[in-house]
Amino acid sequence: MRKWPFIVALTILFITALFVPALSAPYVQVAVDGRYVSFPDELPYLDAHSNRTMVPARFVAEKLGARVQWRGELNQVIFTYKNQTIILPIGQNRAQVNGKEKAFDAPAVLKNDRTMVPLRFVSEVFGAKVRWIEERNLAVVTTARHAEVVPPAPEKGTWIWNTKIIETDQDGILRFARDNAITAIYLHVDKDVNPEAYQSFIRSAHEKQIKVEALVGTPRWAFTGSQDQIKDYMAWVKQYNASAGANERFVGLHFDIEPYLLKEWKNNQRLVIEHWMDNMRFIESETKGTGLKITLDVPFWVHKVKIPDSDYTFSAWLLEKFDCLVLMDYRNFALGNDGIVENASTILREASTLKKQVIVAVDTAKSTEGERTTFYSLSTDSLERELQIAKEQLSRYASFAGVAIHDYQNWTALNLQPRP
Repeated sequence: MRKWPFIVALTILFITALFVPALSAPYVQVAVDGRYVSFPDELPYLDAHSNRTMVPARFVAEKLGARVQWRGELNQVIFTYKNQTIILPIGQNRAQVNGKEKAFDAPAVLKNDRTMVPLRFVSEVFGAKVRWIEERNLAVVTTARHAEVVPPAPEKGTWIWNTKIIETDQDGILRFARDNAITAIYLHVDKDVNPEAYQSFIRSAHEKQIKVEALVGTPRWAFTGSQDQIKDYMAWVKQYNASAGANERFVGLHFDIEPYLLKEWKNNQRLVIEHWMDNMRFIESETKGTGLKITLDVPFWVHKVKIPDSDYTFSAWLLEKFDCLVLMDYRNFALGNDGIVENASTILREASTLKKQVIVAVDTAKSTEGERTTFYSLSTDSLERELQIAKEQLSRYASFAGVAIHDYQNWTALNLQPRP
C-alpha cells in the first residue's frame, strides 16, 4: 500500500512534464513588409533541431506574391514566382529552383495537413531578407520593394478610472506598470484633476515607453442628445494637448460607451443602434485631422449586432471607421467553448481583412455575470497563464494587437487578500 503515494507523485510529475512546456512555449509571429501575417489554422513554430522558423507555406508565399500548388501524388509543393519555379519535396533538405538544386538546413514537413517550410529559404528564394528578433520571437521579412519596417510589439494595457491617484501615487502606478510589462494606460479624463498632474504623469509614462490614452464615455453617449457633451470632452483633450509638451500629450481618445447597459437597448435596440451610429460618425468627423488615435471598447459579441436593414456586422462597420477596437472578452479561461480565444476569433478575422487592430481584454473586477467572466477570485498567476495561452492562439491573426486587463485598481488587488 505504501507504493501508492510514490506512484501518484510520479504520475503528477509525468503529467507536469508533458503539459508545462506546452503552456510556456513561446509563440512565433511573422511580419512581411511591416504587417503581421494571419495564419488561420496552423501556427508558425521554432524547430528545436534546426533552430529555424517553420511557417505554413501558402500564407507567407502568397504575401510575397507567389502562387502555391500542392501535388499530393508526388508529395511536393510548387511555388511559382515571376520567372521562377520552385519544387519543394516534403521531408527533404533540398529544392529545385528552375531545375537547379538548392540545399537548406531544415526539411519541409506536413503538420495537420499544412505544409510547413523554413521561412528563411522561402523568403530568400523570392528575393526577400529575413531578420529574427529573438526577444519578441518575431521574424521580420522585407521584400526588395520595401525598407525594413518592424511592426510594434503587442500592447498590454489597463484602465485607470480613479484619475486622482495620479496625483497621490504616480510612482506606485508606474512601478506596477514596469513590473507587469504594461505598455498602454487608458486614463479617465477628470476635469477636476490639475492639468499639471496629467503632464507629470504622461511625461513619466512616456519615459518608460508607456502610451497614455484619454478615456471618456458613458452609456448615454450613445444618444445624439449627448453630442454637446461628447464635443466638450473632445475639445478639452484637444486643448490640453495643444498646451502640453510633445511628451506630455494623450496619444488618442479611448471611448467606453457601452449602450447595451441601457434599458432602451432591450426595449428598442434598433433606435439605440441608429443613434450610436450617428454619434460614431460625429466622433469621426470631429477628430479628423487631429492625429489622435481613436479606440472603442466593445463587447466580444458585437459582431452579432447587425446594421439596421442589412446583414453587415456592427463590428465591421466600427472597424472601418476607427483605428482599433478593444474587445471586452470577459472570460477567465482561454480555451474551449465560450473561452477567450473562441469569443475573439470572429472579430479578429474581420479586422484582419480590414487591416485594423483589435486588443483582447479580460476583467479582474467583481462581476454579477457569473464566476467564469472575471479573474476576481483568482490569482495573478492564473491571469498571466490564461493570457499567455490566449496570445499564443490569437497571434495567428494579423489584427491581434495585444491584451488589456480591466482595471488597474482590481488587478493590483488580486493577490492582496483572499477572495470568496
